[in-house]
Amino acid sequence: LAGPAGTGKTTLAMHIAALRAKPVMLIYGDEEFGTSDLVGGEKGIVSKKLIDNFVHSVLKTEESVRTQWVDNRLTTACKNGFTLVYDEFSRSRPEANNVLLAILEEGVLALPETRYGETYMRVNPDFRAIFTSNPEEYAGVHKTQDALLDRMITIELGHYDRETETAITAAKSGLSEDEAKKIVAIVDEFRRLGVNNSRPTVRACIMIAKVIAGQGGKVVVDDPIFLATCTDVLGCDSLKVKKDGVSVAREEVLRLIKARFNSKGKHRLPRAMRAS
Repeated sequence: LAGPAGTGKTTLAMHIAALRAKPVMLIYGDEEFGTSDLVGGEKGIVSKKLIDNFVHSVLKTEESVRTQWVDNRLTTACKNGFTLVYDEFSRSRPEANNVLLAILEEGVLALPETRYGETYMRVNPDFRAIFTSNPEEYAGVHKTQDALLDRMITIELGHYDRETETAITAAKSGLSEDEAKKIVAIVDEFRRLGVNNSRPTVRACIMIAKVIAGQGGKVVVDDPIFLATCTDVLGCDSLKVKKDGVSVAREEVLRLIKARFNSKGKHRLPRAMRAS
């Protein structure tokens, strides 16, 4: 599942995994990941000591020490046929993900010899993997090797339509559908002013709606809670447009609010907001 932030990739991945009715192993991509963080490694040591003094005059001792192998989530999922959800897998370095190539193609997990002497494991036929990733231009995202992409079915996700965002916002905040619709419209129009039309996402709608619901505000142009929340959430470096070195995001938010609520001439911004 590939797409910009806020398009529901992780939520959809978890929903699909839940439909399988199998245990889910969740992994989050990380720059510091190595193969051992996926497969497993030696964690500590195991010491065993045997003392035999059955015959009083004879004392026999036997002691052995060995490293202890601990499976990590990828190995556990492959062994037991669980569902693997690898969230933001492209944030891990490509070399760390090389172990996935044989798993997805040949159904074999290569293992270090230190794992109980085994060098490979047959992947359980019930094993399934769901990956999510952001576009490569996002900060902290690595370019995925072509060999791995060739083994995946990539589904591109985009932003929801307004009706869906309205339903999500209303469900998450408890506001009425009419109030949620107004918030979504403002956020969507503000999004279209951005450089890549990706931010702000539906999360901004939910943030605004939750604050208004929690503070007892109303989605009207003369409500100070509504205005302050919109300018704070949407004006936080979402719009990469500046005038004289200062972001114009705040004034754009107020302009959009004014345009939406004043379309029939019924509302005006409070004097304090107009003066600022």
